[in-house]
Formats: sequence, structure tokens, C-alpha cells
Amino acid sequence: MNYTFQFGVALQQLPGLLQGAIVTFELGLLTFWGGALIGLLGASLKTFGGPVLRRVAVAYVIFFTNTPALIQIYFLYYGLPDFGIRWDAFTCTLIGLTLNAGAYLTEIMRAGFISVHRHEMEAAETLGMSLWQQIRFVIVPHIAKTIYPALANFFVVILVMGTSVGAVIGVNELTGQAINISTENYRWIEMFVVVAGIYVVLTLIASLSLALVGRWAFRVKAKIF
Repeated sequence: MNYTFQFGVALQQLPGLLQGAIVTFELGLLTFWGGALIGLLGASLKTFGGPVLRRVAVAYVIFFTNTPALIQIYFLYYGLPDFGIRWDAFTCTLIGLTLNAGAYLTEIMRAGFISVHRHEMEAAETLGMSLWQQIRFVIVPHIAKTIYPALANFFVVILVMGTSVGAVIGVNELTGQAINISTENYRWIEMFVVVAGIYVVLTLIASLSLALVGRWAFRVKAKIF
């Protein structure tokens, strides 16, 4: 093979790649917090909801955890226009990943709900707290500490790197930006070696930040690597 590597060509495109990295991080953050809210609601319904609401939550989790996120995004981007609903690529990716993340986070948070000690709930009931007050002041602080490592790992592994599926429908996140640039200069190998390095840096930054926040806010010794 007489291929000559030219990493200088790829490094010249670093500003454009960093712009894509910012979009990746933004998409990951929005997806995570949106999914966390859905997960909290879903876990509440599965744990405390009546038979109907519990079945709704179970059906939601089963559907979104047993179908690929890419298929869900494809439906939003290519299927909804048939019903007169048109969203841009970023919005479809955000909604698709958020709904997908919410299903997984429902199960993660439900595990945290179950881990709450019964005497804590009895104490809250004795104080006259309503169910939602118990969730807010007793359950959420408890599960934040209990499942924080799992949440941090989910954010880093699934979302920061999972956002690359948006490139398939034209989102200019990190992978999408690399594809666009590579179609112009044809330095695919060099470009994606650089992109892989940027993903590693993003993952390290996210891991370190989440570990520090966990130790400061919840006294959780989350692993950085």
C-alpha cells in the first residue's frame, strides 16, 4: 500500500471539528437531562403508579429499549413528514435520543427507588408528606447518591459517543462534521484518527467533571476511568 499519511491536512480542520465537538456535548447534555426527567417520571409510575399508569410506563420502556435509537430517529425525521410534521435534523436527533435515554434511565432510577429503606418512607409519612413530597425530599436525594455512578457512566458511554448517530441524518456534530470535511479533502483515515482523539478527550473531560461533581455534591467516589 502506497498510502501517504497527511495529518497536517486533518489538523488544519481542527477548528471545524471543535465546533462539531461543541454540538456533540450540547446534544449529550440536553439528551441526558431530558432523559433524566423522563426517567424520574417513569420510575415513579412503575413504582407508585396504579395498574394503568404502570402498564403505560412498562410499555414505553419495552418499546424504546428494544428498538435501536437510529430507527427511532429515522421515524421522526423521515416518517413524521408524511403526517405534516417536519423537524430539523438536530431536533429529531435530540427527541429520539431523549426518549431512548428516558427508557433506560427509568430502569436505572427505579433501582434507586427500590433501594430506599422502608423506615425512611414511614418517617416521611409520619411527618405528613404527600407522595410527591416523599419523592422530592426523600427518594430523589437518596437515589442521587445511590445510582450516581451508573448515571455518570450512562452519560459518558451512551450519550457522548451515542450522539454520533445524528450524523446519519445530517447533524453537524463531531462525526457529522468529520464526514463533511472528509468528502472534500478525501483524508478519511487521518480525519477519523483525529476525531477519535477528540472523542477520547471529551470522554475524559466528562468523566473527570462528573467524578468531581459526585464527590462534591453527593460524596460519591465515582470512577474517572
